[in-house]
Amino acid sequence: MSTIQPVIVTADQDLLRAFYTELFGAVEVFRFPAEGPPFYLGLRIGDTDLGLVAREDPGPGTAPRILLGIGVDDVDGTLARVEALGGSVRSGPHDMPWGHRVAHIADPDGNAVNLTQPVPAR
Repeated sequence: MSTIQPVIVTADQDLLRAFYTELFGAVEVFRFPAEGPPFYLGLRIGDTDLGLVAREDPGPGTAPRILLGIGVDDVDGTLARVEALGGSVRSGPHDMPWGHRVAHIADPDGNAVNLTQPVPAR
């Protein structure tokens, strides 16, 4: 997993997967859920990961269509520092069923950022 991972929210995940696969040689490296229509597709382009999140109504053609997913060692500790640095906490932290602890924040300009940390399977 890349330390900084761009994630695109889209109403047409198949179209974007085909675009990045054909244009850049992206390879699917992760899918959740494993069966049925995916909510999340992880693509690898070279040594970088790109996420595609399916959302029926991703909003207008402006933010938050793209967000950053940043891997951290401690979601809770990082989250505690966000507001002091000018950002805002949107939600979290939450343990997700795909094995990550996630918190949603915004940077000082309002750009969406997901803090992610792998957690042991339970």
